[in-house]
Amino acid sequence: MVDIGLVVLDKDLRIRHWNRWMQLHSDTDADKMIGSLVFESFPNLKQPRFINNCKAVLTFGSFSFFSQKLHHYLFPFKPVSSFDSQFDFMQQNCTMGPLRNEDGSIEYIFIAIHDVTETVNYEQKLMEMNLRDTLTEIHNRRSLEISLKEEIERHKRYGHPLSMIMFDIDYFKRVNDTYGHQCGDFILKQIAETIENNLRSHDIFARYGGEEFCCLLPETSIEQAANLAERFRQKISQKPYRYQDTNIDVTISLGVSTLNEETITAEMLLKKADTGLYAAKDAGRDRVVVEK
Repeated sequence: MVDIGLVVLDKDLRIRHWNRWMQLHSDTDADKMIGSLVFESFPNLKQPRFINNCKAVLTFGSFSFFSQKLHHYLFPFKPVSSFDSQFDFMQQNCTMGPLRNEDGSIEYIFIAIHDVTETVNYEQKLMEMNLRDTLTEIHNRRSLEISLKEEIERHKRYGHPLSMIMFDIDYFKRVNDTYGHQCGDFILKQIAETIENNLRSHDIFARYGGEEFCCLLPETSIEQAANLAERFRQKISQKPYRYQDTNIDVTISLGVSTLNEETITAEMLLKKADTGLYAAKDAGRDRVVVEK
């Protein structure tokens, strides 16, 4: 009835106890496991960290902990419910400790396995919610800033190109004032969907604020980013936007920047893209301006 896994190993790391929880989740009865080396059924455990921890418990009587955050799991069991789970295997927090005889000598090791999959799923969903824009469901500004920091560090290590496109919707206030904010929300979601469908999986697309968006483009030169920005401009201007039997014309203005010898920080990359965006607006809107 105990809702944790309990395994007992002897000094040779043979299984001496395999409780009902372990039977249920491994689909293997205890009589088939007792006496076998733990590595026979779980070769993933045959690694220095696990073996060294076992030796430390047997020699010194110390306790060892295997955290989900570092190791994910010891025993590769399927989650209790795979519905809406982000993990192929049960996420586990595990404790390893000594079992002593009456004279105090250590003959066995116990391992207690706690299923924390549901908790970790919940934590990840909360984290994802904090990094997503609730309206468009793309990344939000905080998420962009985190990704930007990571990509710049990667650029410093490997020297690969990193570019950015910043754009906003032309005369968006006029759309809200004329057709209402629900129509404005409709336009924002439509544009976000169009752009996201034309990006690679490793590009980072975020709503930067209001009607302003950013695309962070790893492994992308300034020329490639400019071509992509022009493709965005054309797709948005050519797409029909129909809200409550009303056709609405929408265009965007875009600024493009890249990391180079003069642009070396996240702030500079954002500022140059922003400068290009406002230059595009000053030049008449519905266009791309590249800031090198």
